[in-house]
Amino acid sequence: MDLAYDGAGFSGWARQPGLRTVQGLVEDALAKQPPGRRVPGSVVVAGRTDAGVHAGGQVVHADVVPLDEADRTRFALDEHGIPDLSRMRHRWNRLLPPDVRVLGARVVPDAFDARFSALRRHYRYQVSDAPWGADPLRRHDTLGWNRPVDVAALNDGARELLGLNDFAAYCKPRPGATTVRELQDFRWERVAEHLVVAHVTADAFCHSMVRSLVGTLLMVGDGRRPSGWPGELLRGGERTSAVAPAHGLTLAGVDYPDDAALAARAEQARALRSLE
Repeated sequence: MDLAYDGAGFSGWARQPGLRTVQGLVEDALAKQPPGRRVPGSVVVAGRTDAGVHAGGQVVHADVVPLDEADRTRFALDEHGIPDLSRMRHRWNRLLPPDVRVLGARVVPDAFDARFSALRRHYRYQVSDAPWGADPLRRHDTLGWNRPVDVAALNDGARELLGLNDFAAYCKPRPGATTVRELQDFRWERVAEHLVVAHVTADAFCHSMVRSLVGTLLMVGDGRRPSGWPGELLRGGERTSAVAPAHGLTLAGVDYPDDAALAARAEQARALRSLE
């Protein structure tokens, strides 16, 4: 399932008792959707998003049990015995609130895993450097920065971070988890007079990595730090305190290999990575 959501009203992706989360609402909708008793209670997500973070291209998967003969007579099936997923999408969206939408759904091979089969994730971060802050109509997805930023300086600093590196300086540590990631794309562009967008792509991201990258680079872009500073932090490994707010961040998309390569990709992604 391909999902989009406005993260402003959520306590993040992951289900939490007593809190409004995207996972909780999606799983509740699946449970209510006929044949709901055949959909397990948990879905697997391509990338967990923090409170306030948005998504335009989130991906989840759920394992389902084949329909029995009684159900086959109740639901519209195609020649492969698969329910009409466009109709089911319509029903899911009727059950979901307007800040979460199911954009599409398809049946995938058993080897597909929304998290581990992913080749790369794409994020964008929007910043307004207008002296009055963010446009009021974009305040939920755009950070207001009170200093003008130089896109050339931003890109000079970002280039220092590309490639396979230990991003311990840009990740919130988790016991037993690696911070080695391959940053495949990190570039900034000015899309309007006062609107700057960062495009960040990696095979995977550790906790708070994108927001830490953006927060650090903004201090380069506004002239408070030299362009070599982000690279120095990377090599030093000391955790940066420059973490951009969540609301400017959007998960833009997730890439997957062809179906024949899904199992191999998942096995590769599950392996603990190092620089050795």
